[in-house]
Amino acid sequence: MGYAVVVDPSNFQQEVIENSYKKPVVIDFSATWCGPCKLLKPILEKLLQEYDFILATIDIDAHPNLAQQYNVEGVPDVKIAFQGKINQGFVGVLSEAEIKDLLKQFNLTSELEQKIAEMHQTMAEKNVPKAKEILDELFAKYPEHPQLILETVNFLIRLNRLEDADKMLSTIGADQKEYYPKAQGIKSLIEFKKMASIEGQNDLEQQFSQGAKYTLGEEYEEALKLFLNLVESNREYKNDGARKAMISIFKLLGNTHPLTKKYQQELTMTLY
Repeated sequence: MGYAVVVDPSNFQQEVIENSYKKPVVIDFSATWCGPCKLLKPILEKLLQEYDFILATIDIDAHPNLAQQYNVEGVPDVKIAFQGKINQGFVGVLSEAEIKDLLKQFNLTSELEQKIAEMHQTMAEKNVPKAKEILDELFAKYPEHPQLILETVNFLIRLNRLEDADKMLSTIGADQKEYYPKAQGIKSLIEFKKMASIEGQNDLEQQFSQGAKYTLGEEYEEALKLFLNLVESNREYKNDGARKAMISIFKLLGNTHPLTKKYQQELTMTLY
């Protein structure tokens, strides 16, 4: 993994320029009096535990010449050195997710992301014991990481351990803005799993169960079509259950997904 270093003019060439040929160097121009700098610092330090980069901190008051040389006008100002070149990163404070997207531009992926991808592959191969082994290994290193919690919940849902999955989801609170909407979307998967397990006694129950099965199989458009038909024909069924099911699918897909946009509009037209 990476490491942190305090940089000044005497070690800038070695720690930033020369080391950037080995791995990306995230340069944090900051100041002790800067409030936003104090907000950004723990985010960068957290990412340093997952990603293989160098975090170089430069105090602009102690070293104004470096700040001037690299056109730093306000702090925090983050730049990224890669292959000997200083690239503009961002000014101000970004969210953890936004900084991760920036790091990806420099071919950086975290150990957590790599291991999760490996776990997905083992699940595709139906190697459940190996997938559990990977999750156990990750939990030993990142016991409270929200992304890992969500991945584990999905794993538990596939094993039909719905109560355990629900309990684990409850550890992600509304204050975790990046992950809470995803947690609520996954929570709906637990309900779809319950719906899908019900053997319908009549046509409506069978259709509702089939919509849940489509959702679990990630056949989202088929599910949305079916639930939309139920909204049109049987709005009161399961206490407006078909409309609520569609909203749950929208949460799963996210607001920007083409299917969300398409079927939100169709649902609105059907309702009004």
